[in-house]
Amino acid sequence: MIKKMGLLIITLFLILSLTACGNKSGDASAKDKNTFESNDKKIKVMTSFNALSQFAKAVGKDKVDVQVIVPNGTEPHDFEPKPKDLANLSKAQIFIYNGFGMEGWVEKSLNAVNNKDLVVVEASKGCDPIKNTDEDSVKEHGQYDPHTWISLSMAKIESKNIEEALIKVDPSNKDYYEKNYNEFASKLDAMLNEYKQKFSGVKNKNFVTGHAAFAYFCRDFNLNQNSVENVFAEGEPTPKRMQKLIDYCKKNNVKTIFMEDMASPKVSETLAKEVNAKVEKIYTTESQEDGKDYLQSMKENLEKVYESLK
Repeated sequence: MIKKMGLLIITLFLILSLTACGNKSGDASAKDKNTFESNDKKIKVMTSFNALSQFAKAVGKDKVDVQVIVPNGTEPHDFEPKPKDLANLSKAQIFIYNGFGMEGWVEKSLNAVNNKDLVVVEASKGCDPIKNTDEDSVKEHGQYDPHTWISLSMAKIESKNIEEALIKVDPSNKDYYEKNYNEFASKLDAMLNEYKQKFSGVKNKNFVTGHAAFAYFCRDFNLNQNSVENVFAEGEPTPKRMQKLIDYCKKNNVKTIFMEDMASPKVSETLAKEVNAKVEKIYTTESQEDGKDYLQSMKENLEKVYESLK
């Protein structure tokens, strides 16, 4: 009995020692990226997903601590915030979400936190909406297409809304935020104008993606998207829908099928094989992918789509 007790004590001691070592190692090597630093004087900003965090960082730069609620690789539509997300919202000074039905969990989450001083920013406020006409899209998102940020012209509006929120919270640094916004907006305008000119010179205006997320992107450049429905979150296209897409691709000489990170690769690959096209990755910027920021991702999107239409 004594030997057993001694063995138990030694085992518990080892477990506690290893746990303590693990904690020390974790604390020393990396901080929790999803938690605000309590002693940090930076403005604490929460965003619903990656693209909005990119805008907040572009305007706020080193004066903001930005945390993203929806993890990379997770679909924002159906996401349910965790207790740690609500805890961060209770500490945040600014919360930025896209709107237009993109994040159905926002109202419930805001009601669950006690933060009367929180400045809430609906980034898409002031954006010219595109109405959903597809029954499935209306069911999923509501009246309007929410994917405003995948548009350089709409990104400019969303960034302006973020700039105004930062100035409201930190008016002493108004000039700083205005300067950063103007620099970012100039880069957006330069890219927009460059590719408006490029796309104006191509006859073929049609491209195919896995998910109908590029309507605002298309509006910027007078392009047309066609997509494999019901693939982005779950499910497979029907044989009838697939045949319709095959006929569309052949008729419009589609040479590239664009695939988003969270779309089914099998569908894109099958469609590409049927029409003798290649599969290319395209960024929605909902998640941060391949270490690229918003401008880098959009530049790559534009160049790939342009090359596919030449």
